[in-house]
Amino acid sequence: MAKVLVIADIKQGVLKGSTAELLSKAKAIGAETAVAAIGNNIESLIPSLATSGSDTQYVADDPGLELFSAGPYACCVVDAARQFGADMIWFGFSESGKAVAPRVAAQLDAACATDITDVMLEGDQIEVIRPAITNKVIQRVKVNAGQLVAVVRAGAFEATEGITGTENVVRLSPPAPDLKAVIKEIVSEASGEIDLADADVVISVGRGVKDQAGVALVKELADELEAGFGSSRAMVDAGFMPHYKQVGQTGKIVAPTLYMAIGISGAIQHLAGMKGSKVILAVNKDPEAPIFNVADYGIVGDLFEVVPILREEIKKIRSPAG
Repeated sequence: MAKVLVIADIKQGVLKGSTAELLSKAKAIGAETAVAAIGNNIESLIPSLATSGSDTQYVADDPGLELFSAGPYACCVVDAARQFGADMIWFGFSESGKAVAPRVAAQLDAACATDITDVMLEGDQIEVIRPAITNKVIQRVKVNAGQLVAVVRAGAFEATEGITGTENVVRLSPPAPDLKAVIKEIVSEASGEIDLADADVVISVGRGVKDQAGVALVKELADELEAGFGSSRAMVDAGFMPHYKQVGQTGKIVAPTLYMAIGISGAIQHLAGMKGSKVILAVNKDPEAPIFNVADYGIVGDLFEVVPILREEIKKIRSPAG
């Protein structure tokens, strides 16, 4: 039986849903599952790690791990992988996962695959599916190494209802400090805002909103829906939106339940970051805009007329009388 070690995605003491998604996939392919949790004051998460689908929990809980640092985190993952005898080590699609995965692969002399969307097992043979060249081709990759370290694309797997695990905690020794680089402080630009990667609904703006007043109009809709608020690269380049809001090949990859593209034409670089969304709604005045080729629902019209109507209709639906 293959063994899969999932690296828990923990942000500010909260266990993210991607952890359960990866553990569910590992169970689905018949693997033995374990999870590695790294941080400070994370003891309270152990029951959730078990009920998310892991049968062993490797926990590195130390004040020196409160601030993320790729070197020490990688050491903890390698320790857990060796103790567990992992055939595969899976990271969720996060900044920390993308930073740590190559280090872990190098230390284990393992294969490394990023942005994967599926995993297959045929006996001892591991194969993965991953998009390439801005989603123009889909690669099926055979892993010839003894171990695989993988970063899984956001939304590639779904958590299974009723999945369970067993609480079996293994304590990891705190790693030595990384003397080559010491993290002094982490400043979050998006403080207080909904993280695009975690949002169930994401609304993004493009060149069609024209200016800051247009951005503010759509932002009001996002606030009312408690949605993540994103952007195309054009709006970032124009200085109307910060880079951390950019969705696309050179920004964030999101896969929410609902993605609303407002005034976005649908360049292939943007589509690469949101095509995995379960439902896509596009608003654009150009009926030939490429965004309509991937949209489940499309509204051809002036967004400055459409967005206020959307807000009013949503209010009616949400009101007790509605």
